[in-house]
Amino acid sequence: MPSTQHLKDLTTQVRRDILRMVHKVNSGHPGGSLGCAEFFVALYNEIMDRNEGFDMDGIGEDLFFLSNGHISPIYYSVLARSGYFPVDELNTFRLINSRLQGHPTTHEGLPGIRIASGSLGQGMSVAIGAAQAKKLNNDSHLIYSLHGDGELQEGQNWEAIMYASAKKVDNLIATVDLNGKQIDGATDDVLAMGDVKAKFEAFDWVVVEIKEGNDIDAILKGMAEAKSKTGQGKPVCVLLETMMGNGVDFMMHTHAWHGKAPNDEQLASALEQNPETLGDY
Repeated sequence: MPSTQHLKDLTTQVRRDILRMVHKVNSGHPGGSLGCAEFFVALYNEIMDRNEGFDMDGIGEDLFFLSNGHISPIYYSVLARSGYFPVDELNTFRLINSRLQGHPTTHEGLPGIRIASGSLGQGMSVAIGAAQAKKLNNDSHLIYSLHGDGELQEGQNWEAIMYASAKKVDNLIATVDLNGKQIDGATDDVLAMGDVKAKFEAFDWVVVEIKEGNDIDAILKGMAEAKSKTGQGKPVCVLLETMMGNGVDFMMHTHAWHGKAPNDEQLASALEQNPETLGDY
C-alpha cells in the first residue's frame, strides 16, 4: 500500500497536471478538479480494489463512475498516473482527435473511462445500474461514484436515489462533492438544497460525512467507514466537504475558477505554490 506521504506528493503533482493542462489549451475546469484532487488520488491508489489492465466489463474489481464529467482534468491525471495510459498523453488534453476530450467519452477507447459523462444528473443512474449488474454476476466488488453538489439540482438524481434504496442497492458508495459552488455562483444562491444529509437519509440511504475533504487521512478514514456500511441493505452516500480550487490561493473561496484557465502569470504563481514532486509530463 502507498504511504500517506506518497499520496500527498502525488496529489501535489496531480495539481500541477491540472493547471498545466487547462493553461495549455486555455480551456477546462480547474476549480472542481483541484478541489477533488485528494479524493481521486486516495480512491485510485488506496481505496479501490482494481485489476491490472483495463476492460469495459470490470468483473472482479471495484468500479468508479464520474458523473460531473467537466472535472475531467483530475480524472485524466489520476488515471494516467495510475497506469491506465502514458502520462505524456496529458499533453493532448482537449486537442482535436485527442482521447482526452473536455468531457470524458468512450468512443476514443481511453482506458479507465466506462461512460461518457458531463450531462449532469445521469451518473447516479449509471452507477446504480452497474451495482445491480455486480449483484447479478455474483461479484462482491463495489461501485463508487462522484457527483457535484450543484448537480443534485437535477431531478433525475432523486428518482435514482429513491430507486437505489427501494431495491436495496447496498454495494454502491456515491460521493457528493460539497464545495458549495457551481458555475453561476454559490449553490445556495442558485438553488438552495437545504440539508443534503437529511434528504439522503429521508430516502433511506446511509450517510457518512467527511468534513475535511481535502485531507488525505480524513478521506481514507471516512471512505473506510463508508465501505464498512455496505452490504447491509442500504446504499451509502459520502458527503465530502471540499474547497473549490484547493491548493491555489487565488482560486479558492470563489466560483470564478469553475471553468476558467489561468494565464501565464497565474500559472507560474499556482505552480510555485505546488512544487514538483514526481515529475511533470
